[in-house]
Amino acid sequence: MDEIKDVILAYVIDEYASEGDEIHYDTPLISSGLVDSFSMISLKRFLEMKYQISIPDEAATPETFDSVEKIAALVQRFVK
Repeated sequence: MDEIKDVILAYVIDEYASEGDEIHYDTPLISSGLVDSFSMISLKRFLEMKYQISIPDEAATPETFDSVEKIAALVQRFVK
């Protein structure tokens, strides 16, 4: 699971972080405003393509996408 967390963290930093932002596995992403709803959809698509999975829309909620830890746990549910 650490590899999944590292991939997600790197993606979030590359795509959404500004200079000087400190982002960790437990940093709030949605509730802090770092990731918005449009960005959440892009992140979901990235994860689906990267891990060859399908994350149902009802599972992709702001709560499940609010930290790298939570996103990794969600991905882990669908990776075979």
